[in-house]
Amino acid sequence: MKYPELTDRAVELLKHLIATPSVSRSEEQAANVMEQAIRDLGFQPRREANNVWALDPHFDENRPTLLLNAHLDTVKPVATWTRNPYCPEQDGDVLYGLGSNDCGGGLVSLLQVFAWLTAKEQPYNVIYLASAEEEVSGKDGISRVLPLLPPVEVAIVGEPTGMQPAIAEKGLMVLDVVAHGTSGHAARGEGVNAIYEALEDLHFLHTHKFRKVSDLLGPTIMNVTMIHAGTQHNVVPDRCEMVVDIRTNEFYQNEFVFEFLKKRLKSEVTARSFRLHSSRIDPQHPIVRRCKSMGLKPFGSPTLSDQALMSFPSLKLGPGESSRSHSADEFIRISEIAAAIETYIRLLDQINIKGS
Repeated sequence: MKYPELTDRAVELLKHLIATPSVSRSEEQAANVMEQAIRDLGFQPRREANNVWALDPHFDENRPTLLLNAHLDTVKPVATWTRNPYCPEQDGDVLYGLGSNDCGGGLVSLLQVFAWLTAKEQPYNVIYLASAEEEVSGKDGISRVLPLLPPVEVAIVGEPTGMQPAIAEKGLMVLDVVAHGTSGHAARGEGVNAIYEALEDLHFLHTHKFRKVSDLLGPTIMNVTMIHAGTQHNVVPDRCEMVVDIRTNEFYQNEFVFEFLKKRLKSEVTARSFRLHSSRIDPQHPIVRRCKSMGLKPFGSPTLSDQALMSFPSLKLGPGESSRSHSADEFIRISEIAAAIETYIRLLDQINIKGS
């Protein structure tokens, strides 16, 4: 372990965060913890709602700026936890606790890396940002704080990727789809059954294949994830409500998919939001090139992160595994945090983030 002091500080902070419940939209106490952690490292924290950040003390507006970001909120613990999700338990190399993997490991590692990078002259500025409401893509999360930051050249998002660079990420759009019918008495076969009216649209959503397939992200996919209809057994339903989860690749903007489905489906279609687009960084970006030179393997991620709300290039790179996220008895390995800190420093020290 090349940076034992940094690892020890990161692990102690992570234990403190695990013991501080921070479910999305209720992150005030975790934000307080992050404020104090930043202050303890000798920096002046800034805060907007429950988003906390620190600027490079040698900030120079003539240099490009690197953003180091991870979120401090968690999902609610699932019912199948066998441990106390808010009690950090270390068993050898393994640290259990809610948010340890998603994405506490990245959150605490990147703070230590921020302190290390700003302790010496770099060809760029650094901003560290612990953002809120990532798990719900909330309006008081990163989208509230990004307008307050100096212009950002590129960002690293510390989501759990096994410390392999995710250089593309699928977008998300959720649709509310409503099929309409006419109510009637089931015994007499009266009315128009909204469930039957929905069948054609359900079949289309299940079978349609978007033509453009991404090398990194694969196809744009649609899944009907919720259906509700009817009030009681003897009433023909006049309304069938469906929720559709759509994961877009870089070839399809959310707005395009929405307009396509609005014209193609018989049912009424409403989008909850268009804001969570697919994101991608140029494979020839200097950070990606250095990742490759270090033996790291770029890939495309199917899961959403705060990258979707960034207007500048970004990639996901963090300790832990995505498969552990939102699961019972979530954990991260101490060795993963140690390796992450070393990898981040090797990757970022003295790199030209603008390239040639």
